[in-house]
Amino acid sequence: MQWVWDNFFFGNPSIWQLILDHLSLSVPPIVIGFLVSIPLGFWASRNRVARSILLGIFSVLYTLPSPVLFVLVPVALGLAILDSKNVVVALTVYAVAIMIRSSTDAFLSVSSDVRESARAVGFSAVQRFFGVELPLAGPVLLAGVRVVSVSTVSLATVGAFIGIPSLGNLFQDGFKSSLYVEIWTGIVLVLIIAAIFDLILSGLGRLLLPWNRRATRRRASRMVAKEAVWTS
Repeated sequence: MQWVWDNFFFGNPSIWQLILDHLSLSVPPIVIGFLVSIPLGFWASRNRVARSILLGIFSVLYTLPSPVLFVLVPVALGLAILDSKNVVVALTVYAVAIMIRSSTDAFLSVSSDVRESARAVGFSAVQRFFGVELPLAGPVLLAGVRVVSVSTVSLATVGAFIGIPSLGNLFQDGFKSSLYVEIWTGIVLVLIIAAIFDLILSGLGRLLLPWNRRATRRRASRMVAKEAVWTS
């Protein structure tokens, strides 16, 4: 603990600075990946050919090892290999690769009867999307972005191995110097950040999707009732 205290604000680089660097690599891919996956997932849910192509392409991209993608991105975008934007773009690709399947499933989960009812009462396509389909797809989208959040926070550590500062520096330096407290500090901090992100997303879900909370309570009540009947 003494090592952590001595290096939290005054190390070279400090642990606090590495946390900020890690956040700067993790937050944009989560947000961008979520926003990009929504229109792609909606398109895939309405078109079987598009679904097959999009899911196939992003499945292949997700199988690429992260160091390979970190090298391919600067070549494709013409950026310096040590530019942090490379890591952000690569992590965004991974985020979309994970999220697009959840996004597709989310929109497929919306009943066609509900869509037809909205159309029957005069909703335009835009009104149906934002007023009916997107809210009903929200719970599945939330589950997907929570998975993306944990995955992205974890993958951001790999940036350290190509020279981009992150909490991965603690792993790298700890292995070099056989200072295990440094390695464990990195592991614990990554877990803490992932847990905080998940709590934030869960809280936003409760705030923005109150109907999901009510539906969960109804399902729980039905399960309790069934269990009571069964045991009686």
